[in-house]
Amino acid sequence: MTQPVRPVWPAVVCDVVCVAVFTLVGTLNHGSATSVGHVAVVGLPFLVALAVGWLAARAWRGPAQVWPTGVAVWVATVVGGLLLRPVFGGGFAVSFAVVTAVFLGVTMLGWRATDAVARRRAAARS
Repeated sequence: MTQPVRPVWPAVVCDVVCVAVFTLVGTLNHGSATSVGHVAVVGLPFLVALAVGWLAARAWRGPAQVWPTGVAVWVATVVGGLLLRPVFGGGFAVSFAVVTAVFLGVTMLGWRATDAVARRRAAARS
């Protein structure tokens, strides 16, 4: 039996929300969420890296897969975002890189793992 075709946009939205929450929580914790524009500038390198990761991984082919899609998109978002941060006026600290990798890993891979479990349970019920 073939799997029904699932739309890609929910996966894109989930990944963007992960980056947006990461940015918002970070700027709020550091007292730098002074404007929507500032929060957007802080998040922009990670959103650009997310888009590059989606393209490089061709994530639309299996957007909810933890492996390899989720891992590839996560790594591209973290590494690319950290590399692009100085271009957008941000700095770099090892502790920030660790927090970035952990937060985005838990959220970006977490929603995919949750989706996989839900699909397996639904398939088992039918």
